[in-house]
Amino acid sequence: MALFAPLNPPITDWRGQRVWLVGASTGIGAALARKLAAGGARVALSARGLDRLDALAAQCEGAVVAAMDVTRPGELERVRDRLLAQWGGLDLVILNAGTYQPLRAWELTPERIRKTLNINLLGVMDGVAAVVPGMLERGRGAIAIVASVAGYGGLPNAATYGPSKAALINFSETLYMDLAPRGLGVHLICPGFVATPLTAQNDFHMPALITAEQAADEIMAGFARGEFETHFPKRFTRFLKLLQCLPRRLYFPLIRRATGL
Repeated sequence: MALFAPLNPPITDWRGQRVWLVGASTGIGAALARKLAAGGARVALSARGLDRLDALAAQCEGAVVAAMDVTRPGELERVRDRLLAQWGGLDLVILNAGTYQPLRAWELTPERIRKTLNINLLGVMDGVAAVVPGMLERGRGAIAIVASVAGYGGLPNAATYGPSKAALINFSETLYMDLAPRGLGVHLICPGFVATPLTAQNDFHMPALITAEQAADEIMAGFARGEFETHFPKRFTRFLKLLQCLPRRLYFPLIRRATGL
């Protein structure tokens, strides 16, 4: 492999691509669904809220609505089987379902811990388990996992969210090493602060905040470049990556100063 060659096959022509988007009803997922449909992709929209999915489908020509809850056993497999019967295969599965609740260490409870991990981590891992065997059998396909820059290092207010996203980053790296040699694409997506209903809960300044539409544009550009990790906005994410190179005695006070928490 050439040193600077794309780590995944670039996706530049979306016409006819069969894309299952899990976590599509609001925010980044909804914006991305509109971009994909506008590019000619055949899009299946999944999330828990049927009304919001129906409203989104009206903006995405030919979209298939498949409401489901990733935390309920058998739901991913049920929708997968429906789409395979309808389409005959899946070219790209985007696992974007997630939740966020600002939490400090003293606010942790078993219920809050499990709610976050069941959706953000186990729901994604179950999604991969549902689709990878079929992709390997067909010898083609790609998976995209939406994590977060909150997974790069510990941050205040992210006692459950940050660890769940850190696990997704590790999981995506492992998937790439296992699946890329067998012909499958693996894409890791790490957004910074994006204006969505989830981040609207934050009561602190969010640096380099961008819109969901801008985030979708960045993700589409990452697919076109064949990137393994698409992170944005770069002016913010590169700074966070740099912080991880610092000794912890410098990292902790810098984060406290930057967040005010």
